[in-house]
Amino acid sequence: MSEPSSSWGSARAPSHARRLHGAVVLLLLAALLLMGLGSNIHSRMLSVGEQIWPGYYSLDPNADAPACETDVDIDKRVQEELSAEKEDDPFGMGGGGPSEEQLRRSIESNVERCEERHEQYESMQERITPVLVAYKAVERGMARWLTDNRSLSTYLFIMLLGFGAATAAFANHHISIRPPINRVDWVLAEGGQLVVNLLMVYSLYNYFGNLVDTPDTGRLQDLQKAWMVMFTVLAGINLVRLFSMPADLPRGRLGISSPLAIPLYCWMGVMGYLYFSSGGNWDSAGLGVYLNQLTKHASLFVNIGLYVFVGMMLKQTTIPDRLLAVVQPWQLPPATLASLVIFATAFPTAFTGASGIFILAVGGTIYDELRRAGAGRQLSLATTAMSGSLGVVLNPCLLIVVVAALNKEVTTSELFGWGFWVFILSATIFTLMVTRSEKEWRPRVSNPRLAMKQSLRALKPLIPDVTLIAVIVFLFWFVLGMKFNEFSAPTMLPIIMMALVALDYDGGGSRVMGTGRRIAIGAGESAVHVGALLTLIGLSMTVGGVLERSHVIAGLFPAEAESVLLVVLALMVMLTIIGMFMDPFAAVVLVSATIAQPAIGLGVDALHFWVMTIVAFELGYLTPPVALNHLLTRQVVGVKEALVPEPEAPNLYRRFQRLILPLMVMGTTLLLVGLVPLLFYG
Repeated sequence: MSEPSSSWGSARAPSHARRLHGAVVLLLLAALLLMGLGSNIHSRMLSVGEQIWPGYYSLDPNADAPACETDVDIDKRVQEELSAEKEDDPFGMGGGGPSEEQLRRSIESNVERCEERHEQYESMQERITPVLVAYKAVERGMARWLTDNRSLSTYLFIMLLGFGAATAAFANHHISIRPPINRVDWVLAEGGQLVVNLLMVYSLYNYFGNLVDTPDTGRLQDLQKAWMVMFTVLAGINLVRLFSMPADLPRGRLGISSPLAIPLYCWMGVMGYLYFSSGGNWDSAGLGVYLNQLTKHASLFVNIGLYVFVGMMLKQTTIPDRLLAVVQPWQLPPATLASLVIFATAFPTAFTGASGIFILAVGGTIYDELRRAGAGRQLSLATTAMSGSLGVVLNPCLLIVVVAALNKEVTTSELFGWGFWVFILSATIFTLMVTRSEKEWRPRVSNPRLAMKQSLRALKPLIPDVTLIAVIVFLFWFVLGMKFNEFSAPTMLPIIMMALVALDYDGGGSRVMGTGRRIAIGAGESAVHVGALLTLIGLSMTVGGVLERSHVIAGLFPAEAESVLLVVLALMVMLTIIGMFMDPFAAVVLVSATIAQPAIGLGVDALHFWVMTIVAFELGYLTPPVALNHLLTRQVVGVKEALVPEPEAPNLYRRFQRLILPLMVMGTTLLLVGLVPLLFYG
């Protein structure tokens, strides 16, 4: 991401603007959170109602009394039925009708059922109380509200994306290879966004025109209107900023690297538009068609916003600093501390949903601590970039949930089960490589007993945080019947993190500003990153559409394969390349639609395929020219710090360790994950 270039993205932003900014995002996230909790609340209300009033489902305060009669003269009714049959068949031509005995049994059975219905109705009326009537009204009102507002969460999602994208545009935070450093870069960046946003409006308008002639597409047409409004506003922002560049930007010249300042989503949008408008593929509506993948899977992408919020809330606490304080007494050398960071940060990475979100949340703290311990700049940058890479295979990471949701051949329990061992493997490889290159790895502490006491003392301030988390998780289970797992985590974690921010202020020692203000700032930062990430994901969908419609990927798979080994080798290269240029969530959607089934059909085990895919993606996020995790690392440590040359480095590895070390670790992991399981194929 580029560095902030406006008051929206700088520390100098007016406090009232920040509060308003954060309040809007917090309101949208809270509405989405309540929408997600709505079905859980309703289910819990039904369960509680059944416990308080057994047979709650059948209790209806508005039920009418049964219309049937119980006081019936059976003999008279039998004779009436017989007389009616004779009148209908005066010549006896109808053959044998029901006998008198059969009619009697039928009427008696009807009377018995009627009496049972009256008894049930009277019993129900005796149990209906004013409390039940009020409870039933609330429960049914919620059920109607959920039914009538099923599409509301989709529009809230578009509003969140639009507001976030606008905030990212104002703050100059859209993801690019490098930030604008002069006026030429500024014009290219803003002009590129203006062009692509207008192309999106045009494409969506064409898609809307196609839908008008298609029956039963009213809701989809309304969604296109919402998208068009969003991109029109974004285009207006870019137009204004194109002619209001910061006064302190130097003039500069157009150079080879100048286009690198254009956000990545712009390149994706232009490529998609050129393809779809040139080959008769929906004319110019292709961008709009594939953008709607976001709304098709809106619930999954809403969770990305919630996880980003969790990461930014974590950034507003002192928890990362207090956790690092536990290991500081041991005076760990750089190699050992880097290894510990890789092992320790994998689990919070899983709780923030994706590697990039975790780097944005605590990458700066990790980098500063490594530098304080004496680690070189290159090792610190490499460790920070990888700190979020190894935890994506651990429970409850959202990326794995998305994979399982889109592919019925695998389950989250299977992926998380094997993912744990993949994490152990990759973290061990990192440890071996770092300790071998850095030589020193033993703790420098002279008094281990004193260090242990200091570490235990540093753990004490974390006890209230752990207790608070346990209490909130218990309350969710007790009140709503929700257990903490990969499906409930996006709902529980934002509430947990806001509570931790409040506790951190009251007892954690962070008294710089109030709880509400820190939550607002965290929500404001969430908007920037949500806008940048979701915009990139949305336009990544169009790249996926180009690959899908051009049949490039499908053409790489033969109908039959002589060797599964060759298939796996080809997959490793292909999946890594996809990870180099696409956001992980969009890449999962693309691979699910185009690569997964052909690969499985050629003999690759489904579980093996998806574990290998996730590892290949992480390798791609660390591989130039894009290297998304390195871009995010640069964002949190600063461009000047990240790109400082090291002419005194003794060799090429030391000079570019920030790039080479992650590639060696994840490349080795991918080879082992991809090839070793083949030894156990039948």
